[in-house]
Amino acid sequence: MRASSPTRAENQDQALTCIVYNFVQLTELYYAGSHGMDIRGPTKNRSHNKKVYKILVEKTKFVQGAMVESNKFCLSVHFRCVDEKNWAALAEKVRSVLNEYPKLTITQGRKVLEIRPSIKWDKGKALEFVLESLGYNNSNNVFPIYIGDDRTDEDAFKVLSSRNQGIGILVSQIPKETNASYTLQDPSEVEQFLHRLVEWRRKSSHSHKLYVVDNFKKLTLP
Repeated sequence: MRASSPTRAENQDQALTCIVYNFVQLTELYYAGSHGMDIRGPTKNRSHNKKVYKILVEKTKFVQGAMVESNKFCLSVHFRCVDEKNWAALAEKVRSVLNEYPKLTITQGRKVLEIRPSIKWDKGKALEFVLESLGYNNSNNVFPIYIGDDRTDEDAFKVLSSRNQGIGILVSQIPKETNASYTLQDPSEVEQFLHRLVEWRRKSSHSHKLYVVDNFKKLTLP
């Protein structure tokens, strides 16, 4: 999913929603990032714990390929480019830092260790918050579509499934157990899906129907 994302190398101290907003530049949209702890609609910016960020950078600087990213509300330690034999050592370094900060917790995503506040909040709760805030909780006129490629997106998929409202779409080339209703293989298929969705909406909201075919949970559009 990061293949189509804006470059973030020079935006280490900027909220993730601001980065995405600057890339998309659509003021009418709501943007949610950092596992739902950063929701722009608009919202106020908050300062992240720069001290922890600096310590993590210092602790991991000798691990080749490791990168620490600040998304304002969360910290991410990426190990996609780290030699697999060094993964365990890197994780231990990160955990050693968090031992001094009991109010922070660590979770693992796709080749990334994510550090965030120890609160009962995730992408599923963020999705519920957005729907409720917009008055779409029990609306029949809105069809939420949540697209994600990470294990942390499962919380949002589960919310839509339990509410029987909208659909979740997992982006993965590998078949896996998921709470999502459908899957797409990669960001290019996501882009194609969104283009066709817009095209369908432009043609007509009444006389044309959008068909999806469930083929081993593979989402296809005519």
